[in-house]
Amino acid sequence: MSAVTVPAGNTRAAAADPRIGLRANLRHIGALVRRNVLQIRQDPESMFDALLMPIVFTLLFVYVFGGALEGSQEKYVNYMVPGLMAMMGMNIAMAVGTGVNSDFKTGVMDRFRTMPIARSSVLIAKIVVEIGRALVATVILLLMGFILGLHVDNGVFGLLGAVVLSLAFGASLMWVFILLGLVARTPQSVQGLAMIVVLPLQFGSSIFAKPTTMPGWLEAFTRYNPLSNLADASRNLINGGAVAHSAMMTVMWAVGITAISAPLAVARFRNKT
Repeated sequence: MSAVTVPAGNTRAAAADPRIGLRANLRHIGALVRRNVLQIRQDPESMFDALLMPIVFTLLFVYVFGGALEGSQEKYVNYMVPGLMAMMGMNIAMAVGTGVNSDFKTGVMDRFRTMPIARSSVLIAKIVVEIGRALVATVILLLMGFILGLHVDNGVFGLLGAVVLSLAFGASLMWVFILLGLVARTPQSVQGLAMIVVLPLQFGSSIFAKPTTMPGWLEAFTRYNPLSNLADASRNLINGGAVAHSAMMTVMWAVGITAISAPLAVARFRNKT
């Protein structure tokens, strides 16, 4: 963390000075990203969700629902795996809220308070690392999909577009869970509240089943569910089909969620530190 240290006599004054340049801010983010990565190296169990969740979910949903929903597991793979990309980003995003809450409990944030760094750099560094974890989970998910018979009809660029879109939307959700982590009192309450939000969005979407098979009221809900837009966009980018509307709606949701939740999270973080 040498990139963010100052002489002891100037620490308080520097920390109180809000005029931190872009270059210095980027150095601080880089140092904090390195710190978070080193934490993962010291605690490799923290990567178990990113490594194992894609494998478990892919096998579970393909072999439990594949025959019933599509008539065969092979057909269901190309429907379900792009949808799971949307679900994976949301599940990984939940972890950042728990991590922020735990850092306050362990006193790490008290140390950051005395450093001459922008408050937003602490949160941005966490998001960068979580995007990396989401990318690892997505790669494993796709590898499992290819093993089970996933085929890409729209070429490599379509596949990359689906990955980028999923990561971008997942990053926007991280701000929501960071805000939840800053508001909730304990990591357990963060997880409980997050599940209340996550489960209806995941299962009330087109991730696992076609909305046309659902009751009318639930089908209407799926149309406005951002996870449905993301799942449809990823599915069409991989399998071929009309992408413009679902991709545009996903981008609009991501921008809107970030524009609202990021300033609120940074403001709450400043007040709390």
